[in-house]
Amino acid sequence: MRRDPTRLSNEVFDLLVIGGGVTGACVARDASLRGLKVALIEKNDFAHATSAHNSKLIHGGLRYLRNFELGLVRESLRERRIWQRTAPHLVQPLPFLIPLYNAGFKGRATLAAGLTLYDVLSYDRGWLTDPDQRLPGHSFLNAKDAVAREPSLAGSGFEGSFLYYDAQMYAPERLAFECILDAVAHGAVAVNHVASDGLLIRDGVVEGAKAHDLISDSHFDIRAKATLLAAGPWADIFISQALGKPATHKLLRAKGIHLLVPSMTKHDALTVAAGGGHFFVLPWRGHSLLGTTDTAFRSVPDDVGVTESDIDDFLAFINANLPSAHLSRADVQHWYAGLRPLVDDGSGDTYDASRSAELVDHAKDDGLSGLFSAIGGKWTTSRDLAQKTVDTLVEKLGVSVKPCSTQTSPTPGGNIPRFAAFKAQMEAEHDPVPNIDHLARLYGTRVREVLAMGGNRPDLRESLSESGDIGAQVLFAIREEAALTMDDVVMRRTGIGQLGNPGTDRLQRVADLMASELGWDDARKAKELGAVQRNFVLTTVPQ
Repeated sequence: MRRDPTRLSNEVFDLLVIGGGVTGACVARDASLRGLKVALIEKNDFAHATSAHNSKLIHGGLRYLRNFELGLVRESLRERRIWQRTAPHLVQPLPFLIPLYNAGFKGRATLAAGLTLYDVLSYDRGWLTDPDQRLPGHSFLNAKDAVAREPSLAGSGFEGSFLYYDAQMYAPERLAFECILDAVAHGAVAVNHVASDGLLIRDGVVEGAKAHDLISDSHFDIRAKATLLAAGPWADIFISQALGKPATHKLLRAKGIHLLVPSMTKHDALTVAAGGGHFFVLPWRGHSLLGTTDTAFRSVPDDVGVTESDIDDFLAFINANLPSAHLSRADVQHWYAGLRPLVDDGSGDTYDASRSAELVDHAKDDGLSGLFSAIGGKWTTSRDLAQKTVDTLVEKLGVSVKPCSTQTSPTPGGNIPRFAAFKAQMEAEHDPVPNIDHLARLYGTRVREVLAMGGNRPDLRESLSESGDIGAQVLFAIREEAALTMDDVVMRRTGIGQLGNPGTDRLQRVADLMASELGWDDARKAKELGAVQRNFVLTTVPQ
């Protein structure tokens, strides 16, 4: 994939997508596979915000059952299976334990009923070719068996645990990026680091957008028959600025932080009920990912971050509700924050607000034809939202296209019938690469191209991170994946920075590789190093 901003101003598109998170990526992919001419722009890098900064789960949303959102849960469970099938390297089963502390008969019976309904709604969880991807139904473990399975559950009043299954993304930012790659492979133009300065409006019709390439500092127009805003937590802000009036569909932004700590469980995830809410302890890349908080965020989305008090409060909450945790500030290896863009129902309640999505046709509310906004939703259902969105756009455009195929088409690295067999094959082909499991999960079938880029240079196979990322990935990110900055490479194309600060020496090595490839001078290298290191610094901006 080559970054080609010149095409944006030289062609007229059927659809312009503003926003390169998972929603925009899935829409661009679906529309391109159907035969539409698509352009996508992203002001930062693909999947740089909420699409990367989440709990890394592909799940049905067990807790949504208490709000009787059965349709959303069923949709999510169906989409979970689709992601498992189309991107098996990046989406795999994850067992969850729900510990019961002083729950009593009523608490246990209520949860059992909910999990039984969850199993019923996920009746297709076994409809997968790979037996390792098939998810069992729920079961109950008594206190003795549960503690034997996960000693961290032991504590006063422990009565046992329910076991159920959902799925986890190894790298959500890469899954979103594979959708971008697929869109480009089918003719789309997708360009990162291009912001929209506003809309092109003539006689009540939106004909595209004004654009600003932040790399070359050039300004130009992008013309399209339909324009979709898929800007996540920025959506209503963009509309307000573009139209010069308050957005008719407002968002409620919910801030969620995650903390990375040493592993707290053997191999299971924990869903712990606490104070009317819950938190997760998720095994991820040899660590535990703790998530998530859920608080209303009223500042500018660009300012979201994690503060010292965020960490202190979350650790105290976890320690109070998981007796064995005993976490201290010194245990926190990494942190990040994301914003959930929820459709505002006026309640101000971020925890119980629906995660359903909405497609806004601005012809109805703002008198502007050709403009649409995709708002709300959740990672798991992004593909389904894209399908429904493209269905609507095709009808509005009055064009004939191919049927939607994203339910069955594998992502660019996902044509893997059985992942265990694929990984064993990669280990045999590329011995001795000690980190082949990590690379196979990040790239799927494209891992061969990554390793081939290392050629006979041993230095490009040296580890650059605790995860096992290597120098060849840096060159691959630049040459084949449109990475332009150290932040693009360290935080999204690879896992170099995803377990915390990899250290000055390793970051300097990345800077040297990128400088050699892109012609950076010392001043540019220093700028890039400073920018990427901000990912490992807590914010002092009031949240």
